[in-house]
Amino acid sequence: MMALEDLHLALFFTRGISLKTWDDIGLLDREVALYRALRSHLRSISFVTYGDARDLVYAKRLDGIRVVCNRWKLPKCFYTRLISHLYPMSWRGEVVFRSNQVRGADIPLRSALRFGKKFIARCGYLPSNIERWRYGGVSHEVQRAQQLEAKVFQAADRVVVTTAAIRQTIVERYGVEKEKVRIIPNYVDTLRFRPLPVSRQNNLLCCVGRLEKEKNIQSLLDAITGLDVELAVIGGGDLREALIARAQKNRLPVHFLGNVANAELPAYLNKASAFILPSHIEHHPKALLEAMACGVPVIGTNVPGIRELIAHGETGYLCDTSPEGISTAIQDVLADADLRARMGRNAREFVVEHFALEKIVKMELALLEELVE
Repeated sequence: MMALEDLHLALFFTRGISLKTWDDIGLLDREVALYRALRSHLRSISFVTYGDARDLVYAKRLDGIRVVCNRWKLPKCFYTRLISHLYPMSWRGEVVFRSNQVRGADIPLRSALRFGKKFIARCGYLPSNIERWRYGGVSHEVQRAQQLEAKVFQAADRVVVTTAAIRQTIVERYGVEKEKVRIIPNYVDTLRFRPLPVSRQNNLLCCVGRLEKEKNIQSLLDAITGLDVELAVIGGGDLREALIARAQKNRLPVHFLGNVANAELPAYLNKASAFILPSHIEHHPKALLEAMACGVPVIGTNVPGIRELIAHGETGYLCDTSPEGISTAIQDVLADADLRARMGRNAREFVVEHFALEKIVKMELALLEELVE
């Protein structure tokens, strides 16, 4: 049996994503925290990214994690061949290949099969579910996503998902053995995301997320119309300009702050009277968990991915996705200081118990031990 200290872990990024991408949207520290923690337990870790030479600059911040990137600016087809067929030949000893998300997971799968290595397919969310919501169940986009999911999940040695619901879908939809699918939830650095000794600003709401259709920010803007509140929106996306224009047209007190570095989020969250996530669809939202870890009372829509994290009236407040439902929830929560205090306290305890980074590191190490026995 091989010891973990002799294992090299190769993480292949989502297709098209780089370390610079993570940094630009403020997620670098959050995304690499797990691998920084794993690094001391393994022989080595490599990040295989789709960035250019600028990704090499981040190596100094990664505590010994190696960076493989397209420093030569090769055409995509040649770079893909390099990282799947040629570069892995330089990795000596035992290697486990791992994808970060489903999109692009066919690349490390191909490489693992070629070199006879183990492959872990990580699935933080199902692209096919997002495409089904956007385009309908019989669309080309859904069919293409499901073809990739079937290929990756059926061939993987292990599939890592964040929730029991995603595991059940994979088992039923693709015939994958249940024992092969491991639930390892998203993690939170609960030392960084914690209640801070600052005063909360009365009637300030905070929302963190991509500004895309499924996040339902437009309904949130409609919901606060006529309310005595301010709203801080953190994140970027395709709908940013349209949402800014809508808020300005209706003279809403909304501050679009753009992308904020993950390390700076606790300061913003701790100033808010409440955090709100008005999405139509979620899987296992990290932004919600981070707000809960800060002890902020949270409001979330009663949809899969959110309802599993919020016990209504205890760890948060659930509402429907309509502007009317969101507005009522905001008013109920802001009107009851005792409710806010109880929900914030319970939410913090819930996240520390189930999603603290240290707990997830142990689960990841246990998974790797299964593969190297």
